[in-house]
Amino acid sequence: MCLINLQFKQHPEYKLIIAANRDEFYRRPTKPVHFWEDHPDILAGRDLLQMGTWMGISKTGRFAALTNYRDPNEISEGKKSRGEIIRTFLLSKDHPKDFLFQLDKEKHHYPGFNVIAGTVDHLFYYGNRYGGIQEVQPGTHSLSNAFLNTPWPKVMRAKEHLANWAKETSAHIPTLFQILQDLTIAPDDTLPETGVSLDWERRLSPIFIQSEEYGTRSSTIVLVDHHNHVTWVEQTYEKGKPVDLKQFKFSIES
Repeated sequence: MCLINLQFKQHPEYKLIIAANRDEFYRRPTKPVHFWEDHPDILAGRDLLQMGTWMGISKTGRFAALTNYRDPNEISEGKKSRGEIIRTFLLSKDHPKDFLFQLDKEKHHYPGFNVIAGTVDHLFYYGNRYGGIQEVQPGTHSLSNAFLNTPWPKVMRAKEHLANWAKETSAHIPTLFQILQDLTIAPDDTLPETGVSLDWERRLSPIFIQSEEYGTRSSTIVLVDHHNHVTWVEQTYEKGKPVDLKQFKFSIES
C-alpha cells in the first residue's frame, strides 16, 4: 500500500473505517482480494511474486496493512519481502504488541516499511525507520511512505476528506472511492523531499497515482461496525482504468 487512511473509534456506526490505495508497478503479478485457498480465514489480495500481501483481515478480527518507506537509495536485494509481515501477523495468535516487539528485533532483515497491525478494537503502528511501537488513538489518521500522519499534501488532503465523509449522515461507499481516485497534484512548494526527482515527487503527490509503468493498482474500503460486521469492497485498476469490483461481507468470529 502507499496510502492508508483510517478513522478509528469515532464514527457512530463504524468503529473502523479504512480507505486505502495500493500503488505498485503494473507488471508485478497480483491476485485481487479473496479468501485464501491455503488459509481460508484470511481475506486479502496476494502478491504472486512473494505470496505475501499488503493488507488483510482474518475472520477472528486481526487486521494489518503495510506501506513502504520511500528511500530511493535503499538496497533491497537479499532482504525479506515486506508482504511476509502481514501474512505472518494474520496467521499468528500472538498479541499484536508482542508480534511487533519481535518484528522490531528483526527489522534490519526488511527494506523500509510501516505497518498498522492489531485487531478491529486495538491497533498499533510500527515502522522500522520510525522506532518504537505506537498505539493508534481514536481519530482520523493517514499513512503514506514516511511515518503515520507525516503531513505530506496527499496525507493531509485524504485525512480531511475522510473526516468530512464521516460527518455526513448520508455517507456512502462510492464517495470514499471518489476520495481515493483524487488526481490532484500538489504544488511544488508543498512537496516533500524524499530523494526522488522533482518530476517523480509531482507524480507521486496525488492520492491516486498514474504513470506509464507504476501507479494505483487497487482502492480498498473496509468498514467494521460496532456489531463486528465487516464490509470489504475493492476496486482494481489496469493502468488507471477500473476493471473489477469485489465485495465481501462477514461477521468476526468471537
